[in-house]
Amino acid sequence: MHPTRYHRVATVAEAARLFAGQEDPSYLSGGHTLLPTMKLGLRQPSDLIDLGRIEEMRGIEVEGGILSIGAATRHAETAASPLVRRHIPALAGMAGSIGDRHVRHRGTMGGSVANNDPAADYPAAVLGLGATVVTDRRRIPADDFFTGLYETALEPGEIITRIDYPIPDSAGYAKFRSPASRFAIAAAFVVRTGGAVRVAVTGAGSGGVFRACELEDALSRDFSSAALAACRIDPDLMLADQNGTPEYRANLAMVMARRAVDAMGEARSYK
Repeated sequence: MHPTRYHRVATVAEAARLFAGQEDPSYLSGGHTLLPTMKLGLRQPSDLIDLGRIEEMRGIEVEGGILSIGAATRHAETAASPLVRRHIPALAGMAGSIGDRHVRHRGTMGGSVANNDPAADYPAAVLGLGATVVTDRRRIPADDFFTGLYETALEPGEIITRIDYPIPDSAGYAKFRSPASRFAIAAAFVVRTGGAVRVAVTGAGSGGVFRACELEDALSRDFSSAALAACRIDPDLMLADQNGTPEYRANLAMVMARRAVDAMGEARSYK
């Protein structure tokens, strides 16, 4: 069995110092990706540095049109937050759809975003909302953050401390999940702010989360699900695995985008 030392830290600065002084350390947040890979022997860090109890990385607040969520905030906290539900209800709904109750009470937003799993939900929200990823070193715009499958712009030892979400006029999220894992097979996060529209697709892309520019252009001209009828997503951009072919996922992503747009219309009708 590979020996690993466990450290529980109280501040971001303490975590960064500890990381810099170890041979092959890894940060631990919710642990839903890291711990299974360790069990399989695919990852063998010398040290685990637990970020889960750092108070400065927790909490939710709104100021100046920005909804800020600490990176160590649990999915369940985001889903239940009155601030999130009031200002970006699609984000609260998305957080409440992640995994099961046990996952939602352990998993964190920062861990999901830092790992950039191709089937994760939060990357779609970050990219769709044009959020800013705030770390202990800098601020990274969402369009520059996700760089490939399980890859981000984070440097070794860099810690996500919070994510700043601009509050949109409206947003919608629709997901088709695997019945076994509950991960997204395809999902779309659609955001409208003024005349600008952003559409982020997760669960389906061979390079991870991505913006669907053709869909954005169509919805900017006519914000309705019918406007997407003539659009398509290139199957060459899609994953192929036991859950579906690239063609299947390309079509499914379009279906989810239409559902997200329809959900936004239904939300307005109840106001």
